[in-house]
Amino acid sequence: MDEVQTVSLAGGEKEITVIPHGRNTRRPSTFHVTPVSEEEHELNNRVPSRPTPELKFELDDEGDTLSNHNSITALLSSKFRDIQKRLKQYGIESPRFRKRLVSKWESLNYDVCENVLYIKEQEKYKSKKWVTLRWLSKWLVMFSIGIMTALLAATIHFVVEKLAHLKFDLIKHYFDDCAKNNCLYQPALMWMGINLVITVAGAALVTFLQPMAAGSGIPYIKSYLNGVKIPGLLTFRAFVAKTLGVVMSILGGLACGKEGPMAHSGSIIAAGLGRGRINFCNGKSISFYSAFRNDHEIRDFMAGGAASGVSSAFGAPIGGTLFSLEEAASFWNQDLTWRVFFSSMVACFATNFLISAINGDPTKLTDPGLVRFNAFKFDLKFDLIEIPVFIFMAVIGGLSGALFVVMNYKLTVFRKRYLNKNWIKIIEAGLVAMVSAAVAFGLMVGINDCTDKAPFDSHAVTAAVYCTDKKHNSLSTLFLTTPEGCLKALLHDPFESHGPVSLVAFVLIFFLLGVWTYGLSVSSGVFIPSLAIGAAWGRLVGIGVAHLMPENPNLGVNSSLIKQLDVGKFALIGAACQLGGILRTTISLTVIIVECTDDISFGLPIMIVLMISKWVGDFITTGLYDMNVEVMGIPTLPFECPPLCDDLRASDVMSHPLATFKTKEKVENIYRMLKEETFCGFPVIEDDPMAPGKGKLKGLILRNQLLVLLKKKIFCPEGQVPPRNITIKDFRDFYPVYLKVSEIDLSDEEKSYVMDLKPYYNPSPYTVEQKFSLPRVFNLFRGLGLRHLIVTDEKNMPMGMVTRKDLAKFRVGSKRGLVKIEQLKIEDK
Repeated sequence: MDEVQTVSLAGGEKEITVIPHGRNTRRPSTFHVTPVSEEEHELNNRVPSRPTPELKFELDDEGDTLSNHNSITALLSSKFRDIQKRLKQYGIESPRFRKRLVSKWESLNYDVCENVLYIKEQEKYKSKKWVTLRWLSKWLVMFSIGIMTALLAATIHFVVEKLAHLKFDLIKHYFDDCAKNNCLYQPALMWMGINLVITVAGAALVTFLQPMAAGSGIPYIKSYLNGVKIPGLLTFRAFVAKTLGVVMSILGGLACGKEGPMAHSGSIIAAGLGRGRINFCNGKSISFYSAFRNDHEIRDFMAGGAASGVSSAFGAPIGGTLFSLEEAASFWNQDLTWRVFFSSMVACFATNFLISAINGDPTKLTDPGLVRFNAFKFDLKFDLIEIPVFIFMAVIGGLSGALFVVMNYKLTVFRKRYLNKNWIKIIEAGLVAMVSAAVAFGLMVGINDCTDKAPFDSHAVTAAVYCTDKKHNSLSTLFLTTPEGCLKALLHDPFESHGPVSLVAFVLIFFLLGVWTYGLSVSSGVFIPSLAIGAAWGRLVGIGVAHLMPENPNLGVNSSLIKQLDVGKFALIGAACQLGGILRTTISLTVIIVECTDDISFGLPIMIVLMISKWVGDFITTGLYDMNVEVMGIPTLPFECPPLCDDLRASDVMSHPLATFKTKEKVENIYRMLKEETFCGFPVIEDDPMAPGKGKLKGLILRNQLLVLLKKKIFCPEGQVPPRNITIKDFRDFYPVYLKVSEIDLSDEEKSYVMDLKPYYNPSPYTVEQKFSLPRVFNLFRGLGLRHLIVTDEKNMPMGMVTRKDLAKFRVGSKRGLVKIEQLKIEDK
């Protein structure tokens, strides 16, 4: 250990010498310490001074000072640390947007309120006839969901295909004429102008009419079916904005598809039919029936609507059912499986019939969905030697999918910070549409990749640009069409249709456009762009494999056809890898792709690449939909309780103190409590004059019930009977548009009245004791779909309440192969 010697000098100064010992060969270091007077010390404490610059000393092997970094270096170091901190906020570990829950999200209530009114109503329907009628009604509603979703899908398909063909045919005409007359600026400006006008109109429709219609809507649908209430998600405004907006997004030239929004649209249709009421603007509505107006029934119908939307989009009834099960629904049973599959099958058949009728042959039934990969010219077969190539492609798909998610996450954070005004959102959407047209134009003009091979689609629009001898630019078949047409071209166009340079440029540009487009304030989906990106680089891999394979003249089949089969096969594998790397769903995507290709023999390699791409992507980050849910701070619950939480008890996670009511409460107290507190459930306790505010638990009453009672003025002076009666139907009339406290008008006299809560609260809510372990609390809450779980003591007195946010704040994450458990913060926004 070094020896320290202190020597006192004149004036109060001290000289401190550090003498090294042992093998340390440094020379002794000497420091001078100057004391500060008491007056100077008080002055320094009283008058704030500027911070002292940070000084750093570097010593050589002999202990001499090499450099003295001045305040400039300290300032630069401080700025660098600040930049690092800001950059980290946009990274994967941003605590602001991925390690929080937003308090505005509330839970759905799947538990039945068995109060006096409910028991009276059930007495009327205790008959086999009523049970049979209710059972048939559910199947009828599911049938109607399939038919309505198919009508919507066929209408969108017809409008998009007709208008898109007119648009691209006009641009192609100007392309061919101006390439000869040196006026190519005209088709460029026309293309950009058309995209700008249509996209701005679609963005304005979504932004101002219903912002919940932005994007594909699948993250919101997934959260709703998990048990989270999403205001505005299932309204008539959202339906109009979603359906018209997706048409404008595609016609506006954005890198998006209409298949994801179909799941949202199907869910809106299902919710409307389930409620038996359509709510229009200004509070007007049309009501048909009210038997299914509760969160439990609407959840089941929405599962069928989401499955019907996917089924009508891809012509995949089994895939749609599995998608609803795997990606969306959190509560499932066998009876619901059959009803969802029935709705998906009806939607697929009706879509097939309608589109076939539009094409002029309604009895042929060859178009079961909006997007079909179509049958390949040969059966899709694979050899064992191709499996390693497929695995390599799956790794690429997982890595590129993770990159897509990370880039889109950083862009989403940037938008939430700086692009949160409505007019900025509209301008950004218009800018993306113009850039998409400008980049496509630049690639078609800059890459003169000419081919004489006829495209797979006989109605495809092709432009010659600078090509001669009846050839056309290969990129024109990819850009002068809808994203669905682009995908089919990459899968089925002849082998020589697209060169490597064109495919590389297309992959890079379309990947960036896809990242930029997803998250705009427009109605759009990510299914088709992901498939198109993967099909492009998969086709590139197929071209490389075809060139490496030697020619075999002994084959009995034309070698060019074999190359075409190989390149289409690899394009399909690439599409599956890219989609699996972005969305991370395996079972449903496998079935959807198999159903879209009409070839089940290729299901094994598709399942292999989807699983590997998911594993690789999960090693880096979460899936795209899960990332969106995390950024929005929605408190979704996993299927199982987080591990290593056995030592936590209900008393450790519950929210307390509670806001309680007595069985007979003053209207003024109820009104004040609803106005000041944000609780959605209030325990009702017995009136104990010896202990005000405390008492044994009698039941639970919800916030929306109290608001309806105040709105209907179900109260009276103390000792009298309320002049009005209320039934379950009165509560259902306000579902799901719940009242607000600001809508309740009470006079001073009415506030002095008393409300009897006994007929309205739930006398048998679910309760647990304080010593319940967190896994048991989680399983009870998750399995029963609860909204509130009251924690009581040994005397049955409420001590706290467990809600969804109290459980969702414990999140299990996996990053780079390591599992971690983190506790999230609950913020207001």
